[in-house]
Amino acid sequence: MTDDVFEPGPDLTPATIRALPKVVLHDHLDGGLRPATLVELAEDAGHTLPETDPDALATWFVTAADSGSLERYLETFAHTTAVMQTPEALRRVARDAVMDLAADGVVYAEQRFAPEQHLEQGLTLQQVVDAVQQGFDDGVAEAESNGCTITVGTLLCAMRQADNAPAIARLALENRDRGVVGFDIAGPELGFPAGRHREAFELLRAESFPVTVHAGEADGAESIWGALQVGALRLGHGIRLLEDVELPEHEPLSHARPGRLAQWVLDRQIPLEVAPSSNLQTGGAASIATHPITTLRDLGFAVTVNTDNRLVSATSMSREFSLLVAEADWTLDDLEAATLVAAWNGFAHRDVLMRIVAEQILPGYEAVRAG
Repeated sequence: MTDDVFEPGPDLTPATIRALPKVVLHDHLDGGLRPATLVELAEDAGHTLPETDPDALATWFVTAADSGSLERYLETFAHTTAVMQTPEALRRVARDAVMDLAADGVVYAEQRFAPEQHLEQGLTLQQVVDAVQQGFDDGVAEAESNGCTITVGTLLCAMRQADNAPAIARLALENRDRGVVGFDIAGPELGFPAGRHREAFELLRAESFPVTVHAGEADGAESIWGALQVGALRLGHGIRLLEDVELPEHEPLSHARPGRLAQWVLDRQIPLEVAPSSNLQTGGAASIATHPITTLRDLGFAVTVNTDNRLVSATSMSREFSLLVAEADWTLDDLEAATLVAAWNGFAHRDVLMRIVAEQILPGYEAVRAG
């Protein structure tokens, strides 16, 4: 599937949307492999894929993930992580990711991955981080040589169904001056609350290290509250926050009544890392037109637009923007607002974010308006 499938309208053509400066805060490294790269790495690793033609494989991933179940969606990652077990493979996948994001107009990206999933061939946790970081550095340098400036921050994930979070938290702290900007827990949300990993979160809080937590995707208000209780500065997805908002049926949206949890998130403008296409696949929404992101935006919540897993959803930031424009009537102003929310809530240092906003995002949107 390509961005050219979408026709957002005369003012926001696919080419214009691709040229817009973008920020992605929620993008999984192991969910964004190029299909052709995956085929090559699988052959090298002796791993059997469901398809060996890149186009057929890309289609298989989307079809397999379109079950409406987060658990079934996550099963597709067995194939991607299987080929990401050597320094060379990790470096290549990381480099490709940065190049693809930069080509799509992304100027700031936070890439997340779980080091514990890449130890099957004897790598240490630190060796995994080193290989991925080298790949990111390679991608940034190559993008720059192609005229695209992109800044990348790394988020280390602990798997919430495992018990390695303290080790991953320490790993993140040990690499905080070497590209790692934050910590996350990923994996099956339902039945594995953030509070299971309180030791890790307390360690990170003591060291003033940023945390985001998957919450409000496959589980509801209790999951979101649990994420906030362990110190989440952002919420991965967070769309089920609407379950704590009483929406009027025949009155303006201004008459909505947030519950205590929703009001807390709203008052403090805690960012929501929303991934529209991914949410359709995991059952979080029925369509882009009715996706909670637009209602949450209209209610004043701090929404950001994300890809989640570019391979698994056959998507890009340009495609997510195009869908919102075409099916949910988002405007250029809406896209810019969500981009700025994402930029100001990145985990990179403030001076880095200020430079990106001043030198890339604002001029980029001004150029579109002027053109």
